[in-house]
Amino acid sequence: MGLPERHVTGVPGLTRRAQLHALGNGVVPQQAAHAVRLLLDRSERPAS
Repeated sequence: MGLPERHVTGVPGLTRRAQLHALGNGVVPQQAAHAVRLLLDRSERPAS
């Protein structure tokens, strides 16, 4: 996912179910960065 191993789930005593819950609908950092770049490109275009 682009994060260090056990970045989210490396908490002692965290069950598998709790790990999956913590991850939820998260996106990987690369997806978020791409989305921000797209939004910035759109905001810098002149209105048509």
